[in-house]
Amino acid sequence: MLEGVSRRTFGGSSGTYNVRASELARHKALKTLRVQVAFLDDSTQVFEIEKRAKGQALLDLVFNHLELIERDFFGLQYLEASTVASENPRLEGALMKKRWLDPLKPVKKQLRIRTKSLGTCGLPVLYFRVKFWVSDPGKLTEEYTRYHVFLQLRRDILDGRLSTPASSAALLASYALQSELGDYSPEEHGNTYLSDMRLVPNQNDEIEKKIIELHKLHKGQSPADAEFNFLDHAKRLDLYGVDLHKARDSTNREIHLGVTAIGLVVLQNGIKMNTFSWAKIVKISFKRKQFFIQLRRELSENYDSVLGFNLGSYRACKCLWKSCVEHHTFFRLHTPRTPARKSPSKRFARQTVPTPSDLGRKARSGSGSSIRPRTDSSGYKVTSLQGAKTPKMAWGEAQTPEDENGYSEREDGERGVCSEDGIGLGRSVGGPPPAPPSTSSSASSVESDVGASPSPDHQPGGSDESAHGLVTIRMKPDDAGKFGFNVKGGADQNLPVLVSRVAPNTPADRCYPRLNEGDQVLLINGRDVSAMTHEQVVNFIRASRECHSGELVLTVKQNVYLAEELEEPAFQYVPEALPSSVSSVGVSGGQAAPLHESMLLLTEGLEAGSLVAQFEQLYRRKPGLTVSEARRQENEKKNRYRDISPYDTTRVRLTNAPSGDYINASYVNMEIQGSGIINRYIACQGPLAGTCIDFWQMVWEQQSTLIVMLTTVVEQGRVKCHRYWPRLYETVDYGTLQVTCLKEEETPGFAFREFTLINTENQDERHITHMQYLAWPDHGVPDDSTEFLNFVAQVRRARAGMVEPTIVHCSAGIGRTGVLILMETAQCLIEANEPVYPLDVVRAMRDQRAMMIQTASQYRFVCEAIQRVYSEGLVKPLAEYQQR
Repeated sequence: MLEGVSRRTFGGSSGTYNVRASELARHKALKTLRVQVAFLDDSTQVFEIEKRAKGQALLDLVFNHLELIERDFFGLQYLEASTVASENPRLEGALMKKRWLDPLKPVKKQLRIRTKSLGTCGLPVLYFRVKFWVSDPGKLTEEYTRYHVFLQLRRDILDGRLSTPASSAALLASYALQSELGDYSPEEHGNTYLSDMRLVPNQNDEIEKKIIELHKLHKGQSPADAEFNFLDHAKRLDLYGVDLHKARDSTNREIHLGVTAIGLVVLQNGIKMNTFSWAKIVKISFKRKQFFIQLRRELSENYDSVLGFNLGSYRACKCLWKSCVEHHTFFRLHTPRTPARKSPSKRFARQTVPTPSDLGRKARSGSGSSIRPRTDSSGYKVTSLQGAKTPKMAWGEAQTPEDENGYSEREDGERGVCSEDGIGLGRSVGGPPPAPPSTSSSASSVESDVGASPSPDHQPGGSDESAHGLVTIRMKPDDAGKFGFNVKGGADQNLPVLVSRVAPNTPADRCYPRLNEGDQVLLINGRDVSAMTHEQVVNFIRASRECHSGELVLTVKQNVYLAEELEEPAFQYVPEALPSSVSSVGVSGGQAAPLHESMLLLTEGLEAGSLVAQFEQLYRRKPGLTVSEARRQENEKKNRYRDISPYDTTRVRLTNAPSGDYINASYVNMEIQGSGIINRYIACQGPLAGTCIDFWQMVWEQQSTLIVMLTTVVEQGRVKCHRYWPRLYETVDYGTLQVTCLKEEETPGFAFREFTLINTENQDERHITHMQYLAWPDHGVPDDSTEFLNFVAQVRRARAGMVEPTIVHCSAGIGRTGVLILMETAQCLIEANEPVYPLDVVRAMRDQRAMMIQTASQYRFVCEAIQRVYSEGLVKPLAEYQQR
């Protein structure tokens, strides 16, 4: 019919329309869902999934896009329907109402019901984030994983979600600069290159100047080194890895419940008030707005402890419960198989050199001026930890069947096995996530068991141990004949033989594969140790040094921990085999006495820096205590410093002083456990010109006969303390009291004086000893503790048998005063053969006078002095306490 129509009839308006293809496209559009994912480097990507696909399908697409190997630490977040999306992508993640994408539920259902946050392209937006925080991110196997954790922490600090002290914030920002820009160059950077960069909250010129000075110190660090150092410092922040939930306690006080790798923490005003480890929690449950935890019954208790908290809504309560279940499942229960290693990513150029290293703590050679940001065509930064051996994470054995609650059970029947650092028993990389207990919204009350007893039929270290996941480690002793690790457990203790400590820079630390704390020792030189006692194991290890080769061969199962293992403090370990270089006072039978154990903790805390980090997180003033008397107008002039005042409850009250009952002084009583001794002090500021009468009135009323002064009168041209005593053979009246200097001896470090104190009203007379320490530098702390320890010894001799309080003061009455009280308290504890925990002593002092031990350098100085007097045997347990 159209045969006669010319082709020109359709001229320039000719075209085609593929009906079938259009129908297929329309059909496909109806069955797919497009979502936008925002990554930690501010890039975005649109993903297309089937309309009925579950969350795991989207997670797999995202992980494949990033080419992540260690996937299970991450997740996708989206905003709830009631949350208003911010135009600033950085602030969206900071909004309170966030939800994690459930891998077991359809994506469409979750997004349709619980979010309306659409991006500029009209698509639902999800945010790639770190979901499970390991206690030590430096132990993550993949550098690319550590890089994403670094990006998340940097974002959290900048957005204010992770509160950071000003000094720590500047240091972390400097490491971030080194990672991004490389070495500081005066020609390229100058002093204004931070003006257009945001690195910390409330950034100002003073902070920028400090960041620049710190950045200059990082010269030579590669991006991987800088990021490792960033993580090493960030993990010490008080709120690192804490998933916070608002709540109220039984007294209706506002608190926060934080879910972490080690358990549940209770915080008030940003301060950790209590910690409940997963090993101590038997059950978690909630009903409506109430959240409950049931604690494990102690041997001395005949009842169960159940703690209840009130949350704002049923939904908030369910979110907290689910977070607890997921964290407990991730860090405690699952022991899946290790995935096959993939070839290096085309985006992530790695160099794996199996040689000993300190994991980026020292600058690598050849990483100086050549450092530059690591970015590829896809926009993702890549890193290479040159010359470093990346430690492997032992993920355990093949995954076991799950029970009816979605929890997997180990073959030994133990349902609460974890590592101290919280990363030993995470889920497998690349494997499907564990199925959490049902979180159906129709449930009004949900419970989960998080603890169970081990199977009585299974004995650790027996023949039923699987051959999978075993590692053979070879090492030779160092020049001192030491391998550098301690073990605990044995057949006599009915416990497996575990590595309890690996000392840094020792053969055990430098060997490859590396020996790790928590590894279970199965064979020593090919011999089964399951039937050996602890002492036999220790002797067998020592005997390896005397064989012809001196080589020790261990067959270990990596990262095996007991449920009863202590998790707080994070660096604590209980060594059983003691190094010969440490004094053996108080140690018998190969067992570590509590005192010796505490000193090993002190040593490790100083080496790792965790001791000082914990001190910096300690409250400076005890919450709830008032200082109203010090703030009264008539008393303000009696304070040398406006911000240093005594608590109303512990202040010293004068009875017959003409200017009132106030003096800037506090009672500080230090109980020496196990001895019945209480050392009584009065910590006070150095007297002002107008408070000398009050000072001597306090000396008289408190019947004190010893005054310890820890400052000079003038330092760097500033008056630190008024001279409140007369010169030699002179007499000065202070109100109704008359002071005469009878004797004065002065050395470069000390000054000793003898006074008579006479009350002119009744002619009563007392003898006063005055001891002044002169060797403390104007700034900082002494380079050597020898003179300070000699002075403390003189003070202790003068205090022998004294019942009245000793008056101790410096300028403010908190810094050096606290150092001396801590030092003497520690020496008394050593003599009583009691453990010494300096942070507990500082806490006890600050409960009586605020800010005792003012700076971290003072705290480190006194801790090193405590370590010295014990290791050198300057102070030893007294004979009557040595049998404890």
